[in-house]
Amino acid sequence: MEPWLKNPLSLFDISGRVAIVTGASGAFGALAARVLAGAGARLVLAAGNIAELADVAATCSELGAVVTTINRRPDTEEDCAAIVAHAVEHFDGVDSLVVASGMNDVSPIVAMSPARFERVMHANVTGTWLMARATGTRMLEQGRGGRIVLMSSARAKLGHPAGYSAYCASKAAVDGITRALGCEWGPTGITVNAIAPTVFRSALTAWMFEDTEKGNAARTGFLARVPKGRLGEAADLAGPLLFLVSDASSFYTGHTLDADGGYTAG
Repeated sequence: MEPWLKNPLSLFDISGRVAIVTGASGAFGALAARVLAGAGARLVLAAGNIAELADVAATCSELGAVVTTINRRPDTEEDCAAIVAHAVEHFDGVDSLVVASGMNDVSPIVAMSPARFERVMHANVTGTWLMARATGTRMLEQGRGGRIVLMSSARAKLGHPAGYSAYCASKAAVDGITRALGCEWGPTGITVNAIAPTVFRSALTAWMFEDTEKGNAARTGFLARVPKGRLGEAADLAGPLLFLVSDASSFYTGHTLDADGGYTAG
């Protein structure tokens, strides 16, 4: 009998594992940090906003996690190397990475400059690639595998009339990185997957959840295309994240998991 059959939930146990979260002060990054903290991981939280980073770290500490922070974003090769080195210095290695850093810039293409387009691509694509490269290099040196989770979006597959040409292109590229690294690192024990949410509750989307004329109109129009009939909540992303950073997903790599209530299915 397989040992895990006596406790199938042990497949999701990440107690004591070292997890890096970039963009830890953002909506998904802060959620990821709290979920991993509650699951018993040791955390390296990276972000550019020092005050918000400190707040997230304090919450994770209250949840019982051992936490260290670094005031960097994965903007350059040097930044990414420093984030990984910080994990090695404090915890002697790294077991998982969640890349939650990124940005959007909504604009009709005719009004968007190449520089603005390139900023979105750099934040969402180059930064993701650099951070995965730096962390994967360390994981390969350690020789014990690892879990890498990237941040995609429903917009990787679907366009948007409001001016999402840069964002859609960048998230489609993240899906491409996910597939490519899933294939490249498959034999090493390093898995690379992505989570692709649609609208979920955060400070930026709170207005869509409110009982106001604007919120009701936006929500009604959007939910007409969501089979589950509601907007996303934090718990809807927590389960998929825990799955992808744990041994439960050891045979899954190169996948983008659509956490969208069926939005991209229709």
